[in-house]
Amino acid sequence: MARMGMAFDFGPFPPWHAAGGMALVPPAPFGVMGIVNLTPDSFYDGWRYAGASGGIARALSLYGDGADIVDMGAETTKPGSEALSSEEEQARLLPVLRALRKVAADMVISVDTYHAATAAAVLELGAVVVNDVSACAFDPELTDVLVQYKPGYVLMHHKGRSKTMQDRPQYDDVRREVMTFFEREMNRLTRAGLPEDRIALDPGIGFGKTCAHNMELLAHPGDLLSFGRPVLIALSMKSVFGDLLGLPVEERDFATQIATALLWNNGIFWHRVHDVVATRQSLTLAAALRSKECENAGD
Repeated sequence: MARMGMAFDFGPFPPWHAAGGMALVPPAPFGVMGIVNLTPDSFYDGWRYAGASGGIARALSLYGDGADIVDMGAETTKPGSEALSSEEEQARLLPVLRALRKVAADMVISVDTYHAATAAAVLELGAVVVNDVSACAFDPELTDVLVQYKPGYVLMHHKGRSKTMQDRPQYDDVRREVMTFFEREMNRLTRAGLPEDRIALDPGIGFGKTCAHNMELLAHPGDLLSFGRPVLIALSMKSVFGDLLGLPVEERDFATQIATALLWNNGIFWHRVHDVVATRQSLTLAAALRSKECENAGD
């Protein structure tokens, strides 16, 4: 896990365990998941790190910056994107994973996939978390893989596939529908044999949701926290900042940091981000303001 941060103690957070029973417990009172995009068409930075050498360098950089989990994805899931086959996905992922196992064996690795075959392959190579945008809906056999390997699992709410999910998404009551979704899917997974302590929840900001839907969910984090599971928010550089503030992608980091600190202060422990250094600074400051503690007491 990450090596940075002060030893604040705000009481227990819901436990999150990964493959092999590993407890995902960062030393700070927050968790940071760093993003590695192994695809040339990611909405933010995929073109910078596409290819095995770029992906390895990016993962090691995030790890050095203090990422508690390094999350690798080989298929872009931005609105309008086309699906990638499991074979193509593995061709991008597996060389990077093999290399990282040799040079950073203690790196905690998550893989962003909805393919059962990809999930099984990366778990065999030492990944310990599966981050799935589909809740096993795109490849139902993924449930069997989860039950067999019992990794950490990010259960994300979605509405539709990436290609069409932003074509006028509608809800009668987005909060109620998301809550119903999580209750149903958690029950399905635990009945199938995935321990509940493996599951973290992600509301799927930007996945089949308008700006108003996203804000309604972000404004009520207590809904998600009521399940007693860790909550992961993947808000970094997303279109909600363009919708609200008119910001282009390359100018959304400041807004990302403000929103991340505010969400942490409202109980959101895990944050999936592009800029690990800035996020750790933002969250350390938020934690210090709440606890009134300072690493350098003489300042």
